[in-house]
Amino acid sequence: MGATQYRDEIWIFNMQVSFMRWRWVLFSASVILAGCSEHSSGNYQGYVEGEFVYVASPFGGRLEHLNVHRGQTVVLHEPLFKLEAEEESAARRQIKGQLAAAKSQLEDLKTGKRQPELNVIQAQLDQSIAIEKKTALQLKRDQALVQSKAVSEAQLEESRAAESANQAKIRELKSQMDAAKLPARMAQFKAQTAQTVSALAALDQASWKLNQKNVSATQSGLIFDTLYREGEWVPAGNPVVRMLPPANIKVRFFVSETELGKLKIGQTVTILCDGCKADIPAVLTYISNEAEYTPPIIYSNETRSKLIYMLEAHPTIEQAPLLHPGQPVEVRL
Repeated sequence: MGATQYRDEIWIFNMQVSFMRWRWVLFSASVILAGCSEHSSGNYQGYVEGEFVYVASPFGGRLEHLNVHRGQTVVLHEPLFKLEAEEESAARRQIKGQLAAAKSQLEDLKTGKRQPELNVIQAQLDQSIAIEKKTALQLKRDQALVQSKAVSEAQLEESRAAESANQAKIRELKSQMDAAKLPARMAQFKAQTAQTVSALAALDQASWKLNQKNVSATQSGLIFDTLYREGEWVPAGNPVVRMLPPANIKVRFFVSETELGKLKIGQTVTILCDGCKADIPAVLTYISNEAEYTPPIIYSNETRSKLIYMLEAHPTIEQAPLLHPGQPVEVRL
């Protein structure tokens, strides 16, 4: 590490330490002022905070179309943005073709040989039957003539052998015809079925990947910000839209240690804000388990009043959009 880089890092560290010290000073001052206000009015000072939902695609690509803009309110399943999907579309078409081929092969295995192939075997069988009839007739003549010594015993034996051979050929062709009409063997059928199921699963996966390039809202809410512009490359997993659903709007405020025993989760509170036409009801949803001290930290009975606890309350879904992150409010118990 060079000397210049080392000095730069030391300077950044000192700046961070100074920034943290200033944050504590400002926090202490705000708590003290808030305590004075609470003592005089009976209300507790707080602020609105939003738990943002960052919407992204698990795959990267160029931002082809951005359907929303900042400040827009969207509903469930409304399109948010679309990434280019040429590769995913081509992959889906390829797998769809493979699935069609696998299904065709499976159907072919169910039906046995094709009709033209069966016709060839049938023609051979017809020819063998015709030859067998001829040899059978010749054998009958030779048997009649052998008694008159017109035909020798050797020629009679040849006629018998030819007749036997033709009968065997007919039996062979009939067996081929029966086998040709049978479907494929069970092992082949199971293998082709497995390939078809695998191709179907691959098609579902390709369709899912393609759908991930067209992102829609999974819940209603406010489009708080858009992080990319059309034409820009969006890396995989990087959020394109930052949403704020009404259910994710909450109010944070602080109470003293002496007031903490009066509060419980589920308790109803009232939120007051500048410009609000009416008070906003809310429900207490969180009470911090850890106390915070305003400096100086002195553990004594005299300084117990400086103990504060952070609480959170969620307004109703209908009135939550009236509040904005960072907005100062008052909470009445």
